[in-house]
Amino acid sequence: MTVLLELRDVSKSIGQLMILSRLSFRLQAGEALGILGPNGAGKTTMLNLIAGETAPSDGKVFFKETDVTAVPAYRRCRLGIARTYQIPRPFGDMTVLENVLVGATYSFRNGGAPMAICRHVLDQAGLLERRDELAGRLGLLDRKRLELARALATRPSLLLLDEIGGGLTQRELEQLSGVIGRIRENGTTLIWIEHVVHVLASGVDRILAINFGTRLCEGPPAEVLASREFQEVYLGVE
Repeated sequence: MTVLLELRDVSKSIGQLMILSRLSFRLQAGEALGILGPNGAGKTTMLNLIAGETAPSDGKVFFKETDVTAVPAYRRCRLGIARTYQIPRPFGDMTVLENVLVGATYSFRNGGAPMAICRHVLDQAGLLERRDELAGRLGLLDRKRLELARALATRPSLLLLDEIGGGLTQRELEQLSGVIGRIRENGTTLIWIEHVVHVLASGVDRILAINFGTRLCEGPPAEVLASREFQEVYLGVE
């Protein structure tokens, strides 16, 4: 399989505080990788480094076999990396369609037709019938659907999901997981951070657990969740 993303000994520190320490992993094209770890483990910082929103203190980031360590976020987006955020912040005075169209403008790099792309990703996210509504009037679940659609409109090879299920009820989370499942079926590669362990485990091929910015354990979901290292750190089980 093709290696889409690789982190090589990536570290990030702020002053004397080490957030990530020599973290390395590879992600194959078409794979879904889940990231688990307690609060403060460095999960979002890792996503920021991949997206280009912050620079590592040391180490390298490779995307499609190209060193993108010094490439800014907007250029990484054009290369095929898109992300969502923990708290969705749509343009409230714009319609759902107009919000997604902002992302779709980046698709011109592949010769895409923006309106056709918008209709497709809104259908994927389950928002096509609400395309003419103001985004500011959407509830939390639909704001998260819109966050997904806006990222998908850039036609990414790699989609980064940062606790997209946060704040949702169990039923809403199941609905959103169904949307993510359909995205996976279309071949999009995922890195997904989520604190709802059973939802994450059922939606990814592999889990990387980290603690204090270092690798704790890695492997198939069932193997990681059953590991002594994960249970001690994440669940507090001795």
